[in-house]
Amino acid sequence: MSAPLVVSIPHRLGREEAVRRLKTGLSRAATSIPVMQVEEERWTGDSMNFRIRALGQIASGQVDVGDDQVRVEVVLPWLLQRFAEMAQATIKKRGQLLLTKDGESSFSRARAAARA
Repeated sequence: MSAPLVVSIPHRLGREEAVRRLKTGLSRAATSIPVMQVEEERWTGDSMNFRIRALGQIASGQVDVGDDQVRVEVVLPWLLQRFAEMAQATIKKRGQLLLTKDGESSFSRARAAARA
């Protein structure tokens, strides 16, 4: 088993608002990445366990929401480990879009730009 990929994303929203945005925004963010499908998303308090399928491979992980940061930990199968740096940058970028003060409008602008 490989070492997990860990991404920390700082925010200034407080725990409750960060959880609210992540709950409503993760599915939308996943739909903008055509090679990825969310197979499971299970929230328990301020933590979410998830399983995604990408390029025919399964990755699993956990999101822990704190007062001033979100910690994402993903265990990638060996085939996807080659894409770990790209995955880390993507997770951080998408997370920052969801967790900025104007995250909802920023997310919409980023999605529109990606389609152009």
